[in-house]
Amino acid sequence: MTILIFLGTMAILGITIGLLVHFLAVGKIYYYQGNFHISGVTYNDSCEKAVSEASTNLSKDIETKISTAFQNSRVYKEYINSQVMKLLPNPSGSSVQLQLTFKFPPAKKNSMKPEIEAILHQILKDNMASWNAVPTSLKFIEISEAHAEMLTNNCCGRQLANSITSGNRIVNGKKAAGGAWPWQASMQWKGQHYCGASLISSRWLLSAAHCFAKKNNSEDWTVNFGTVVNKPYMTRKVQNIIFHENYSKAGVHDDIALVQLAEEVSFTKYVRTICLPEAKMNLSENDSVVVTGWGTLYMNGPLPVILRQAFLKIIDNKVCNAPHALSGLVTDTMLCAGFMSGEADACQNDSGGPLAYPNSRNIWHLVGIVSWGEGCGKKNKPGVYTRVTAYRDWITSKTGL
Repeated sequence: MTILIFLGTMAILGITIGLLVHFLAVGKIYYYQGNFHISGVTYNDSCEKAVSEASTNLSKDIETKISTAFQNSRVYKEYINSQVMKLLPNPSGSSVQLQLTFKFPPAKKNSMKPEIEAILHQILKDNMASWNAVPTSLKFIEISEAHAEMLTNNCCGRQLANSITSGNRIVNGKKAAGGAWPWQASMQWKGQHYCGASLISSRWLLSAAHCFAKKNNSEDWTVNFGTVVNKPYMTRKVQNIIFHENYSKAGVHDDIALVQLAEEVSFTKYVRTICLPEAKMNLSENDSVVVTGWGTLYMNGPLPVILRQAFLKIIDNKVCNAPHALSGLVTDTMLCAGFMSGEADACQNDSGGPLAYPNSRNIWHLVGIVSWGEGCGKKNKPGVYTRVTAYRDWITSKTGL
């Protein structure tokens, strides 16, 4: 009996010590939402669609200065990240919504919140002139992980944090991590992967017209979302497929199509939209872009099960159209991406998938749709993509987006 009492006492003591250690030393992630006003300037940009250049620049400046301030503060070890979620109009100008993430032991919770708030208040005081910030307007609250995730899930072009992996080439390439490209979809014809597509809203995807040229019965198509092509996070039926009216197989002109889902997608950290670019967005030669898909690993090769990614560079159309390259076949409504050396490329069954470009805030925009090429990864034969900016008005006319 004495031994049992001793063992019971030691067990209770062990649990108590464990709980104390956890409370005092083990870090927990906390999420906060901050709101403040800027006076005299009106923005109306939610994170659910691409934003103007002016608000992108302001958001980038806010994010950079907040990050720098926290990294140079006493709580630099606890700081994880911060981001601007929305810039919305109010009667005196605009309201800025922030989301901040920290990690610290629960025992520090009561002292951390006022310290974080004080640092934010000082940042606003320091930027009253540059942002027209109103420091007295700051409101700062803790939010749940579920609330924080919901806010991010509804934003376009946001990847799951820490989901990027290095590596190149869809052709013989590396696998993409779960949540790295949450807008990527698999267009499945009678249950088999056939083409790629990009989620641009809860009901619409963008793909290539040539994917549906001979297979245009919407009832034969389903859409899978997720990284593993045959084990999706989510599946939806297709209600309607809209080709561009001037699509031509000869020369692969106007190779763009919209896919309307039978029911809305529920956004999660693994299934999100990509931002559509503004029509006036310009890409420059050597800008970095990424193509993703479940296409063949090489010409006439096997199809992968896990989504693949290739990091490419934009190639000027004049270079692409050289006699030794694609000989003038690339029009103004197309763009080239890859390497003239042929080291990375999309391949068969990647068609319709996204060519994605990150802006200065690392928010991803759909700039191209996998369209055509001569072979896969051949020297002087880079991949050709439908230039999404050239069809921005067409997309709006069909979807309202």
